[in-house]
Amino acid sequence: MSSEETPRNEAPQPRTPRAQPLPQAQPPAPPVAQEPGPSRAEGPTGRQRLGAAVWPPRVTRAQLIVAVLLFVLGLGLAIQVRSNSDESALRGARQEDLVRILDELDNRTQRLEDEKQRLEDQRTELENSSDQAEEARKQTQQKEQQLGILAGTVAAEGPGITLTIQDPAGTVESDMLLDTIQELRAAGAEAVQVNGTRVVTDTFFSGSAGNIEVDGKRISAPYTFKVIGKPQDLEPALNIPGGVVQTLEKEQATATVERSEKIIVDALRPAERPDYARSSPQ
Repeated sequence: MSSEETPRNEAPQPRTPRAQPLPQAQPPAPPVAQEPGPSRAEGPTGRQRLGAAVWPPRVTRAQLIVAVLLFVLGLGLAIQVRSNSDESALRGARQEDLVRILDELDNRTQRLEDEKQRLEDQRTELENSSDQAEEARKQTQQKEQQLGILAGTVAAEGPGITLTIQDPAGTVESDMLLDTIQELRAAGAEAVQVNGTRVVTDTFFSGSAGNIEVDGKRISAPYTFKVIGKPQDLEPALNIPGGVVQTLEKEQATATVERSEKIIVDALRPAERPDYARSSPQ
């Protein structure tokens, strides 16, 4: 072949299509901030499930009826226990002790009725007396004597009892003697003296067993109470179940009561003039 070769017949090459420009990509949207907390996929927590199970309470009618019955039963038991505790002392008492307690209550009621009748009689006398000034003077004197007895500035005599407390073991405390005074007053005692000391409204007991003082004055056993009042009321008041006599017996002390138609209470207290209080015309 010659240096110049005849070009070969080649098949025409297909045209490559011109590349079209791609649509410009949009910038990605910024992520949306989410609030902290469990995702929806996690579901409710244990605390939420517990709260949903407890509240709102699901009470059936049967449960409500049972709750009401249990409340009524508990209330009845509480009332029964309280009633038993209040009446335990009386339930254990003997028949004669119960009769004695009833008699004492009747006597107290009778004393109140007598006092009411006495005051009504005084009012009637003042209203009907021809000489009201003289009647008023007499009643004033009587009232002065009564107040003197209560204040301890006047000696007194009348029916009553003598209470003697022996304390060989030295176990009687001052509060036991004070309880004795309170029991006697509740039974209608009008005048009392203990070992030569007049007992009035402001009398106090202090000290310990074997070293007891009344209004600052030391007293020693045997303790002797001279009491003016109705003996039929005073003696039973000391012997009621759980009363003064039984309390002293538990402390190895003994108490004896003697009735008398004439008890003399002659221990006196000085009349004290009040510093500020004065009588009022009204």
